[in-house]
Amino acid sequence: MSLRPLLIFDFDGVIVDGMPEYWFSARHACQHLLDKKGKSNVLPTQIPKAFRYLRPWVHQGWEMVLIAAELINTDSPLNKKGPLAFANNYSLYCKQALDQWGWSPEELQEAIEKIRKEAIQTNRENWLSLHQPFPGLVERLNRLSLERIDFVVLSTKGSAFTSELLNWLQLNPSHIYGHESGSKPHVLRQLIKDNDLHGFIEDRRATLETTIKHPELTSLRCYLASWGYLKPDDKRNLPQGIQLLEPEDLAHPLAMWP
Repeated sequence: MSLRPLLIFDFDGVIVDGMPEYWFSARHACQHLLDKKGKSNVLPTQIPKAFRYLRPWVHQGWEMVLIAAELINTDSPLNKKGPLAFANNYSLYCKQALDQWGWSPEELQEAIEKIRKEAIQTNRENWLSLHQPFPGLVERLNRLSLERIDFVVLSTKGSAFTSELLNWLQLNPSHIYGHESGSKPHVLRQLIKDNDLHGFIEDRRATLETTIKHPELTSLRCYLASWGYLKPDDKRNLPQGIQLLEPEDLAHPLAMWP
């Protein structure tokens, strides 16, 4: 139990912009898998616009590897119909792509995790530099202690990766919860039993909508980070219990937040 109130922060899309790292790891993992198939397609080093566009629909790392492969598949709906159409049928098209490539989510996840581990071992500073904090986030998190508030990081990354990045950013949350801790609502339900939670800041609207449906979490203030990886309509018609948080709101003392 924390003696001070807690703010809960998502990591990717709230604290750091990991887009360069997403493409670096997805690209290399995809290239490795294509090489095993005897395919010599070369993916661009620059982040494709379609990859950026689809990031808000991604739930797990393996999907990014699959999207990278679809970018060079001329028969893919991603190329034939465009990223908007792909996003509108995201789950279906991902399933079809898995079948067509003959891959499993586990295989793709293992491939991207391997690339990340190798990148950390061989050129740690370069890998870390692919993650840049959003403007003002590090400074704001470090100022929370002046308001006698602690913060917790709740990520879909593994806690080891997340800890590595937080250390590099010189951020010291009171606790880090990675994907191995369970779903975000599950972790929040455990935390709220023994702590004074002052808010949950997340850039995935669907996660916030799931959170507010849990009876134990109805008192938790939920904030959608406007600077994160949002779908085009995410800011519109937010349900009761979810507030849009702009960078200027974040900069204010917590008592002035919406």
